[in-house]
Amino acid sequence: MIRLVLADDQALIRAGFRMFVDPEPDIEVVGEAGTGREAIDLARAERADVVLMDLRMPEMDGLEATRRIAQDAALADVHVLVLTTFEDDGNVLLALRAGASGFLGKHVEPAELVTAIRVVAGGDALLSPAATKGLIRHFLDQPAAIALPAAPELGGLTNREREVLALVSQGLSNEQIAERLFLSPLTVKSHLARTMSKLGARDRAQLVVIAYQTGLMRA
Repeated sequence: MIRLVLADDQALIRAGFRMFVDPEPDIEVVGEAGTGREAIDLARAERADVVLMDLRMPEMDGLEATRRIAQDAALADVHVLVLTTFEDDGNVLLALRAGASGFLGKHVEPAELVTAIRVVAGGDALLSPAATKGLIRHFLDQPAAIALPAAPELGGLTNREREVLALVSQGLSNEQIAERLFLSPLTVKSHLARTMSKLGARDRAQLVVIAYQTGLMRA
């Protein structure tokens, strides 16, 4: 059972998302938060697997709440799925660096929402190639508008790990990468685990950002 916390300052929006997920047999809404601080408290108290996080909330915004969840060892198993619009591209990239595992538009279709929750709960990142490239292109065109932590160096990666990182940054799944490189999915998973460990990345979402920040990939 996936334990889900809904974090949005508008009760009507929370009710709408709850209506989408309540019929699903493998997803349980264990709490609703109206502020970032409440989201953190609920994630801890309810042992949440996923927090569906709005970025704009009073008291503590979703970006800061995401950062605190990602930095809290006691919440290491909590995955944050950010709610956003394309107008908030900047905040999305910052959220990924803060530790979010992916993002959705608020006008997402019900089936897409449910799939996204399952994907993120499984430890994967919700990053489509088109959306990822669009976000990063937007930011690389405006480098002065953002201040991101320095990206780690890639010198410690093997050639194969670099190849896998490049394909991950294009939004390919483990199975697609395995097919492209003539490897088994298990081998790809092992390469990814070592790459994340070497680069200090929490998940695939942060790997994508690192790939573009270091120049391995170009928008």
